[in-house]
Amino acid sequence: RGWIETRIRELASVFTIDVAAYAVMSNHYHVVLRVDADRAAVLTDDEVLARWTRLFTGPMLVQRYVQPATRATMGNAECDKVREMAHTYRQRLCDLSWFMRVLNESIARQANAEDGVKGHFWEGRFKSQALLDEQALLAAMAYVDLNPIRAGMADTLEASIHTSIAARLAELHAHRLGRESAILAELKSGPLTPAELATRIYTDTPA
Repeated sequence: RGWIETRIRELASVFTIDVAAYAVMSNHYHVVLRVDADRAAVLTDDEVLARWTRLFTGPMLVQRYVQPATRATMGNAECDKVREMAHTYRQRLCDLSWFMRVLNESIARQANAEDGVKGHFWEGRFKSQALLDEQALLAAMAYVDLNPIRAGMADTLEASIHTSIAARLAELHAHRLGRESAILAELKSGPLTPAELATRIYTDTPA
């Protein structure tokens, strides 16, 4: 379960696909994603290749192109070919099927290697449902966040593990503790007026 959570976060930094929510259960997982094709469209060829080669080494032409020393020795035809490949990779970076393929295949290889076996790890291909408005998005996120509680795997959102909601709450708690420590440090250096104290407490909380 930890492998899946880590891999989801890693892939979110490579693909132009935002992770809105996830919950890794005992034998399956749920994830709410937002595909951002516009963000992929404005990436330069170099940015696309840098992202894609974090996942795959790519053909020899790409390997040569991403290294400044060897790129300088490449001809125009070779560079044009690499740009064609960058166009293909750009489309994949905002492709839900590629995101899920990389996620599931990497987990399957890792699990099979640990067990010393070969063959299928997942029961079947992923299933997806388009969320067409904000209400549908919020409903899906709530469903995913509450899934471990409904399944009896946790009593509270904070106690659920390998979930985005627990990670968000932990991050928010850490931020608040940091702000409280900063306020205490300021109080030791000199008194704050009520207005100053309220400003520090209520305007510095992340969304």
